[in-house]
Amino acid sequence: MRQQVRIPLPDGGALAATMALPEGTAPVAGWPGVVVVHEIYGVEPDMLDVVDLFAEYGYAAVLPDLYSHGTRAGCLARAMHQLATGKPGRPSADIDATRRWLAGREDVDGGRLGVIGFCMGGGFALAYAASAPPGVRAAAVNYGLVPRDQEELRSVCPVVASYGGRDQGFRSHGTRLREHLRALGIEHDVEIYPTAGHSFMTDGHHPTARLALFPLRHGLVRPAADDAWQRTFTFFDEHVANHG
Repeated sequence: MRQQVRIPLPDGGALAATMALPEGTAPVAGWPGVVVVHEIYGVEPDMLDVVDLFAEYGYAAVLPDLYSHGTRAGCLARAMHQLATGKPGRPSADIDATRRWLAGREDVDGGRLGVIGFCMGGGFALAYAASAPPGVRAAAVNYGLVPRDQEELRSVCPVVASYGGRDQGFRSHGTRLREHLRALGIEHDVEIYPTAGHSFMTDGHHPTARLALFPLRHGLVRPAADDAWQRTFTFFDEHVANHG
């Protein structure tokens, strides 16, 4: 069941977030956990569905609202600045605060964590995972930006990633990510689905985006989404949930 939580920030403020826990009593060691990083549209119903899905699979999942402090325009501007420069910014700090909060819960195993992101959040998830945060064992990057310099990913944990072959804006990033991780010898599972476009893994209703972002071939593609989710959970179960 979802619950609204507040993530304390170093500056004394707080970040709004949504959390979902698996049913039943937590195991003695605590549940594995995952931080979900939303798309550019923010905390929309399809992102909340991701939180529920992870809880159903046995993960304590938390979705921080990166737009919840300051104006939405200001938060988005800071997010775009981090993506453009590749330098850690407020979004990375917010993700880290969320990770620390999640790891500090008594019902969560802080040594078994993952991070997953979509679109804008996919780029943030990858960049954050590359900073080698404690306890983060795997990252799922879904149609997110990938840095040109492979050295920026040298410290990243194992990565599972999914991109759409019809997504003219991001498909090359999938190819780049696979090449970077292969060259660096980092365990990975990167798939580019020929029939899918952007945001194909979640059932988001963004009619304006489908028109304005036509080259991205925006929208859910169920067969590709089902396979991508199966790969994601198989990867997370091996690298995150596994006690080894």
